[in-house]
Amino acid sequence: MIRHSVVFSLPYPPCSQPETEFLHAAERLRHIPGVARFEIHRQVSPKNPFALGISMEFEDSRALERYISDPVHSEFVQTRWIPEVTDFLEIDLEPVPNSSAPLA
Repeated sequence: MIRHSVVFSLPYPPCSQPETEFLHAAERLRHIPGVARFEIHRQVSPKNPFALGISMEFEDSRALERYISDPVHSEFVQTRWIPEVTDFLEIDLEPVPNSSAPLA
């Protein structure tokens, strides 16, 4: 399993119409085959500069690659992400084997 997450900022006030429209457009990503546990998040901690986040899970790296090359994702990146996102951090995480085992 891979958890794909991006945290990002937009140039719009929180809960404004432009921000809502951007997030509504991002919702289309949840319907791309292979996407599971799609969530949009709002930052509540002052510890970092990013206001929003999107996270989702994929069965494996092949599913993530199919998502990245999907036309719906490509269109979103070109028409919304690149022109509107002012800063972001992307991270793809896999569980650490035996991470639930007690530490010695």
